Amino acid sequence: MRKFNIRKVLDGLTAGSSAQPPPPAPPGPREPEVAETLQAEHFQLCKTVRHGFPYRPSALAFDPVQKILAVGTQIGALRLFGRPGVECHCQHDSGAAVIQLQFLVNEGALVSALADDTLHLWNLRQKRPAILHSLKFCRERVTFCHLPFQSKWLYVGTERGNIHIVNVESFSLSGYVVMWNKAIELSSKSHPGPVVHISDNPMDEGKLLIGFESGTVVLWDLKSKKADYRYTYDEAIHSVAWHHEGKQFICSHSDGTLTTWNVRSPARPVQTITPHGKQLKDGKKPEPCKPILKVEFKTTRAGEPFIILSGGLSYDTVGRRPCLTVMHGKSTAVLEMDYSVVDFLTLCETPYPNDFQEPYAVVVLLEKDLVLIDLAQNGYPIFENPYPLSIHESPVTCCEYFADCPVDLIPALYSVGARQKRQGYSKKEWPISGGNWGLGAQSYPEIIITGHADGSVKFWDASAITLQVLYKLKTSKVFEKPRGKDDRPSTDVVDEDPYAVQMVSWCPESRVLCVAGVSAHVLVCRFSRQEALAEVIPMLEVRLYCEMNDEGSPEGEQAPPLPTPGGSSSPQPFPLQSHPSTSSSSSGGLRDNAPCLKVKTSPLKQPPGFQTELVVQLVWVGGEPPQQITSLAVNSSYGLVVFGNCDGIAVVDYLQKAVLLSLGTADLYGSSDPHRREPRSPRKSRQPSAAGLCDISEGTVTPEDRCKSPTSGSSSTHNSDDEQKVNNFIEKVKTQSRKFSKMVASDLAKMSRKLSLPTDLKPDLGVNQEGKMPAAIYLDVKDNSFSPSRSSSVASIDREAREAISALHFAETFPRKADSCLGPCLWVGTTLGSVLVLALGLPPGEEQRLLQPVVAVPSGTMLRLKGAVLRMAFLDSTGCLLPPAHLPWREHSIPEEKEEKEKAKKRRPVSVSPSSSQELGESQYAVICSEKQAKVIALPAQSCAYQQNMVETSFVLRGDVVALSASVCLACFCANGHIMTFSLPSLRPLLDVYYLPLTNMRIARTFCFTNNGQALYLVSPTEIQRLTYSQETCENLQEMLGELFTPVETPEAPNRGFFKGLFGGGAQSLDREELFGEAASGKASRSLVQHIPGPGGIEGVKGAASGVVGELARARLALDERGQKLGELEERAAAMLSSADSFSKHAHEMMLKYKDKKWYQF
Repeated sequence: MRKFNIRKVLDGLTAGSSAQPPPPAPPGPREPEVAETLQAEHFQLCKTVRHGFPYRPSALAFDPVQKILAVGTQIGALRLFGRPGVECHCQHDSGAAVIQLQFLVNEGALVSALADDTLHLWNLRQKRPAILHSLKFCRERVTFCHLPFQSKWLYVGTERGNIHIVNVESFSLSGYVVMWNKAIELSSKSHPGPVVHISDNPMDEGKLLIGFESGTVVLWDLKSKKADYRYTYDEAIHSVAWHHEGKQFICSHSDGTLTTWNVRSPARPVQTITPHGKQLKDGKKPEPCKPILKVEFKTTRAGEPFIILSGGLSYDTVGRRPCLTVMHGKSTAVLEMDYSVVDFLTLCETPYPNDFQEPYAVVVLLEKDLVLIDLAQNGYPIFENPYPLSIHESPVTCCEYFADCPVDLIPALYSVGARQKRQGYSKKEWPISGGNWGLGAQSYPEIIITGHADGSVKFWDASAITLQVLYKLKTSKVFEKPRGKDDRPSTDVVDEDPYAVQMVSWCPESRVLCVAGVSAHVLVCRFSRQEALAEVIPMLEVRLYCEMNDEGSPEGEQAPPLPTPGGSSSPQPFPLQSHPSTSSSSSGGLRDNAPCLKVKTSPLKQPPGFQTELVVQLVWVGGEPPQQITSLAVNSSYGLVVFGNCDGIAVVDYLQKAVLLSLGTADLYGSSDPHRREPRSPRKSRQPSAAGLCDISEGTVTPEDRCKSPTSGSSSTHNSDDEQKVNNFIEKVKTQSRKFSKMVASDLAKMSRKLSLPTDLKPDLGVNQEGKMPAAIYLDVKDNSFSPSRSSSVASIDREAREAISALHFAETFPRKADSCLGPCLWVGTTLGSVLVLALGLPPGEEQRLLQPVVAVPSGTMLRLKGAVLRMAFLDSTGCLLPPAHLPWREHSIPEEKEEKEKAKKRRPVSVSPSSSQELGESQYAVICSEKQAKVIALPAQSCAYQQNMVETSFVLRGDVVALSASVCLACFCANGHIMTFSLPSLRPLLDVYYLPLTNMRIARTFCFTNNGQALYLVSPTEIQRLTYSQETCENLQEMLGELFTPVETPEAPNRGFFKGLFGGGAQSLDREELFGEAASGKASRSLVQHIPGPGGIEGVKGAASGVVGELARARLALDERGQKLGELEERAAAMLSSADSFSKHAHEMMLKYKDKKWYQF
């Protein structure tokens, strides 16, 4: 018999209590295992392409042979543009500003000079350019660079006034130096300043023109190492340009003047003009103007030369826009620009500086735009820009990404968008035409939707890693624009951008679009190819107001449900039709029952595209503006749109134009509310909440009036004496503190606007050194604003918080526990981690749908998670994704025949239901993702089948259930910069990569995942960065990218002519190798520069890759490069063979001609 040992029993109890409890097993039999095909090797994270205008541009360069344009920025980025569809983004690791770019013309290379005094040589002969060499100047600051055409020697001017020479092949410094004191000698008593210009004489490569900032210009003889001429002017120099004959040059100065000099007459300029100065009488000097920052001097064979300049406007032209001036003969054209001119270049027919230039276009790099001007046509029209550079036309406020859309959708959007294009562009083709397109392996259509601060919504074709605008919808046209101060009070909350788009919900199959704006307004739009004239846009007004505080926030499922204090918690009766209410005012003159925006009452002509069918607006309540909308969803099969904020939820039937449900968040719980709520004090000020602003509650309202629609809320009255006393007291408080309330509301409104609306001036979100968010605040990606943390250190903020609606999802699923049949449902997620289910009752048939009301009631189902709910989705019993039901698109404005109507009656809602067993009510899985964890709930049992705590110290900003490789997974982006994917339904971790720390609100607001392993976010106010987390896409990316460099023959040099060749009047060449080589000039000082080998070339492109895939990719790249070189060698050999055959043929003919002739017959 075994002896009983009490110590072992106690040890077992201790070990059992210290171990972490396993996740609760679902009651009853275990759900059958789903075969999951996704594995970790199917995932790899990499950037694909970047679209948009380069943020904060600073430099410009053009290769006239390859037809490639390069733009450098102040944050060290480099953008290369070829023909439409060929773009490339590169980044300097240092992040220093690019001050100048120089192409090695037709060599497939580029030199960049940075503000940290480094020079970089980029190899453009590969699809992803890389740095071959870098050179760091240690003792001098780089100010200007010049690389002559077909030369390998780069002139580098410095702040000290010296000029160094770099061999771009080896990226080594020559011992030849032009010292500033030798250049000026005794012509100036002081230092001439930094070098601002370097160029060689077009007709004599041995003569170097050096411009110093102080106004001194020196013509330096490279062979004799001395100055030939020195030109002095009183004003500072900004730029210099040569005439192609090399006998004259022109300088632009800081006083707005242009001086023209003859090379052999250094005493004074031949001509001095002030293009924009007022010519005074009596021969006086014109008034000074603003500096001419740059000038170019281009000649033509048939006419007068072109002088093109930027700047130089007179100081009295206050408020005038920046200009580019084109002087051609006696005519002067001043071309106004929308933004400041950063740089410009003139595109010419020849790359040779010693020939007639024949300019045909001007590339103007503006602060926020790129403009090409046609010089060959009268009026100088601009070219239509084919690049997607207008993303920031109005600041982007939200983004949505749709992959694998219906095939006919992009052509439909393009057809209606083509009518929106402006007229008056140049008829010539876009002149930047270099490079070749990649071989697109992806054939599925992709669409990006961007919402903007001016209320516009843009649709972009993003297929095959390109981007092209398709269509633009202007939602602001539905509303009246405020004309005076009397119209402004209704938009006090968002007076800067009252029409700004906050979020978008779109059904691509039915082409129903729902747009929510910051003024608490929602537009329901349908797509039509026909123009429509709406007599009056239907409008519904919804009154959402919540008078309760959320006292306490139970984490997960640990807290028991508590009854709601202060009255009944059952849902309030809701009207079937909401009638627009008129604005009313209380005794204190506070606005009530008035929307923030006024819908146009006159007939509205709506062009083809998305046409507004319904406007829904939340109204002011008791002098308080409505809270901003935090979640939005639309379903075309049900004909419903639903939205919520921190006050509650509203369900609208957009077919019958009626409000079905208007409930406070607390009323959704019924009797099982897990939160302790109490009425708000009238003296409490508003706090920023998950929706921007919370109400300043200045009175108490009974729970029955907590959240009602306009029709039911306007008819309630209070007759008791206690209520009358309370109302009298409130009126006194309102009268005495109206000024204070307005001031607080105004300040908080500005705070909310800064948090929820994107502007370039908004400060970045602070993060600590570990890349984590501060403990006192956290971000909710769905509502694009700050909401309070559940940390105990900010309990006071937590008590002021509202429970906002953060996620909405329509589905055909089981509304209640243990239901046996499916039904239409609306799943609602909140910021406190609750998931509630509304059961929807839809009338049968299409005709009955428009006559009978739709019923929406809480089902009593409630699930709990940690953190705010972000996303919900549903899987069938085999693990396939169940998208919401939808109707196919059809043109509504065209009258249908009777047969088509009969077909429409029989038409059922289209749903991608995977199997027939699903119709019989087989089990489903509900996937719910919150800020902290993900759960997979087995339905209809409502048991937790799988659970994953994704983050502990951070939180999830965006979570999406996406399709990938014929399967489905959960993709998440966290505030600590990690991108994670999990298998479904088992929630196995598949990918966890540190990618990008959350540094500002823009990333959190715009990051989104989509199907087929694609994702994007707004990397800057003007650029969209696309990335992929699919291994297959990463492998095919190299083939999909376009090629920048293509083999092109360099044009022949200009013919010198017989007499110029005979008498030496043509261009003089220079053997720079003999002059600058180590044998002649010696070695440069080692302490002057530091050479840094770059990771460029074929070996460095994939240097960071690891594993078999990386090795294969490197081998493939090496083979491609070798094949390209062999192809070039074969072409050269063929050309040499052809030349030899031609020479042999001519020699044979000559021999036959003179074979039988005597010597005296020659």
